[in-house]
Amino acid sequence: MKQTLITFLLVVSQIVGAQSEFTEIEKTLQNYIEGSSYNKRNLIKSAFADNATLYLTTRDGFKRFTPTEYANFFKNAQEGQFNGRVGKILSLEIISDIAIAKVEIKIPKSKVIYIDLFLLKKS
Repeated sequence: MKQTLITFLLVVSQIVGAQSEFTEIEKTLQNYIEGSSYNKRNLIKSAFADNATLYLTTRDGFKRFTPTEYANFFKNAQEGQFNGRVGKILSLEIISDIAIAKVEIKIPKSKVIYIDLFLLKKS
């Protein structure tokens, strides 16, 4: 009985820990979504490590950006004003201290859909 109780408590603590990690990652992704939907450059930057590299396909081809360079795409828009980007988390998988996430960004006005892939490392 004692061993069963200890096993149960270990399983419950792992589930709670995993839920906490999931919540933290979800919060980071929501910072990115809200920041890029409402032109909040600081919120966008908060979703990435300072030394992160963002890979984007642009009109000129495949490019690399820092979080600050990416956030600056929104510098000429009014902060806090909705810009038409609607985001949602499509999937999130955690493996040890790495997470893989897929986020959909829709811009209904121009009928554009982006799929953003994230590789997140626990720090």
